[in-house]
Amino acid sequence: MTNTGGRRGQGAGGPPAAPFWQLFEPAAKDRPCGAAERAAEPRVLPLSNDLHLPILIPDVPSSPRNEFPADWSIKTRLLFMSSQPFTWAEHLKAQEEAQGFAQHCRATETNLPQCVQEPKMSTELRCAFQQSLIYWLHPSLPWLQLFPRIGADRKIAGKASPWSQDEALQQVLMSEWSVSFTSLYNLLKAKLCPYFYVCTYQFTVLFRAAGLAGSDVITAVISPTTRGLREAMRNEGIEFSLPLVEESRMRKQKNSEVNVETEVVHSPEVGKSIEDEEEPAPSDDDDESFSWLEEMGVQDKVKKPDAISIKLRKEKNEVQMDHKPESVALVKGTNTFTLLNFLINCKSLVAAAGPQAGLPPTLLSPIAFRGATMQTLKARSISAKARARLSYEDVFSLEIVGPVMPHSLHSLTMLLKPAQRGAFSAILYTHEPTAVFNIGLDDASTALNKEAVSKDLSKCGLHPKTLDQLSQFSTLRKSSIRFLEMKDYAYTWKS
Repeated sequence: MTNTGGRRGQGAGGPPAAPFWQLFEPAAKDRPCGAAERAAEPRVLPLSNDLHLPILIPDVPSSPRNEFPADWSIKTRLLFMSSQPFTWAEHLKAQEEAQGFAQHCRATETNLPQCVQEPKMSTELRCAFQQSLIYWLHPSLPWLQLFPRIGADRKIAGKASPWSQDEALQQVLMSEWSVSFTSLYNLLKAKLCPYFYVCTYQFTVLFRAAGLAGSDVITAVISPTTRGLREAMRNEGIEFSLPLVEESRMRKQKNSEVNVETEVVHSPEVGKSIEDEEEPAPSDDDDESFSWLEEMGVQDKVKKPDAISIKLRKEKNEVQMDHKPESVALVKGTNTFTLLNFLINCKSLVAAAGPQAGLPPTLLSPIAFRGATMQTLKARSISAKARARLSYEDVFSLEIVGPVMPHSLHSLTMLLKPAQRGAFSAILYTHEPTAVFNIGLDDASTALNKEAVSKDLSKCGLHPKTLDQLSQFSTLRKSSIRFLEMKDYAYTWKS
């Protein structure tokens, strides 16, 4: 359906200064004619403002490349723009829709020519478009929006939730959820599923198969975390690292060494260093540091810090990073299986009170799994006029709404490349808690054998080109792609 840019709502957030649709004048042929026409418009799911920070696009883009880096964050909305119309994405026939579903279930590989001359008439393109919009979800409760879950209380409040006061029903829901979760992990371990997300009301977990993101073992990234969660994981014997904390510590240590060398050269107090000026880290032998009080005979008159105070000092920095990107935790190898069991048995995984009480976490996957429901991203095209000096230019856009996972973003760009003749741009709206999933793995190999990865994961349901992109070492660190542009079949991006 062709819609006017002037009717785009502001609920999903957007660039702070003059979003593109505010610069448009609706084309005469696209102006609404009546209530019936308005009612026929596809419904776009509302998105949460607090999860969509204003997009501040940097001035310096990347250099042109044939491929953009893998972005492991979940996007809630994509806005593609082009001087060529997106009519090929409108009004799919029943047969094209059915063929798209079949292609997805059979993991059919679609390879289009570099340029599609008549996109609207290309059945192959339209079927592939339907195929790229499909994802799998558990649980499925049609009256509830189950993604995002962090900060979703206002959207869920007031909706029917018969399980909130029914413990027996909660147990049934969690039992089914545990079966689905275990099914996904087993598929991942067998390399039949490339990755999946576990979205709780407090944090999100990304599980990735061995061979992805430059790792030769299964990895799980958790963000954001709290000291309580990390402590519980340690108690369960789960080994994990805090990549950003370790990176910061290494950077500070390196800077300290540089500063020490500088002071040794320039300062008359050669023996003094920066470390001498910093507050010493508390040690387990703090009692010994008070032995001088006994020598003075005032040990009973001076109150020494107790064990709790010492422990709080040690954990001060750890507590300060709670709920922040820096709290991201990385679990690898067999520890991911321990993490699976931990999450299944973790009582705090599900809210005990509030609108999300008793509601199991959302599982998102690119492929089918036990207990999953097939879902499709919402898509609609928009036609508008944009001011260009003294005249108006036709500008066309395609809006995609829903939990857009990494494979979907790549699949869509592979279709737009030939359909839009190698020229389009896109604004990407990130679910902010997942942006940090782009951190690099400390022992990731940039020299993983591409052929071996493609062979091992050849049955995971992804297009070989998408698989190749997702197998690359992550380079975005804790940021995500906010703006993507293709010119002359080459990508540039800004994060």
